[in-house]
Amino acid sequence: MIKDVVIIGGGDPSSWPDLSFYHKDTTKWIGVDRGTLYGLEVGFAIEAAVGDFDSLSEDEWLWLNNQLSDIERCPAEKDDTDMQLGVLKAIESYPEASYTLIGATGGRLDHYLSNLWLPLQERFMPYFERIQILDNQNQVTYFKAGSHEIIKEADKKYLAYVCLVPVTKLSLYDAKYTLEQVDFDYPVSLSSNEFVGETSHFSFESGLMCVIQSKDK
Repeated sequence: MIKDVVIIGGGDPSSWPDLSFYHKDTTKWIGVDRGTLYGLEVGFAIEAAVGDFDSLSEDEWLWLNNQLSDIERCPAEKDDTDMQLGVLKAIESYPEASYTLIGATGGRLDHYLSNLWLPLQERFMPYFERIQILDNQNQVTYFKAGSHEIIKEADKKYLAYVCLVPVTKLSLYDAKYTLEQVDFDYPVSLSSNEFVGETSHFSFESGLMCVIQSKDK
């Protein structure tokens, strides 16, 4: 059974997280634009690739096209971003999996914000809590209203609780800085909080949030 699909964006591989914990038998890899080239160069068994591939030279595109049987080149002028196409491909192929986006941060700020807000689109909402963004400093996970537990990443110290839309009755129970049923009428990042143990718990009554675990370089 495939548990995870890693979707490789075109961000510089120097930003990638440690990926050694993904098991070969339960993980699939999908390339997005230049991320496909980067993934093949380090030996990932990329199953499919999508994008406009406008960041590749013609020689790189021809080489890539010879490596993969499932590769879809889209017009550069299109409604979806390349990463959105990659997530759609992952959902179409493995609708029960969890989806990890790498090569999705750093570089251009418009690309980063597009990726951060991607799960809020109606078509991705059924998979909202199964999408995460990873790089070598950050983990972004998404949450619908309810009560939640965050398990501390071994190398991460900091927490940010990000209200992606208006959020009601947000409570932070066992972090360095706590809250009790506070409403936020606009998107806001409650940054630079910290773990006080190996887990942290929070709840909210309505809205959508993400939590960012992070560390300094």
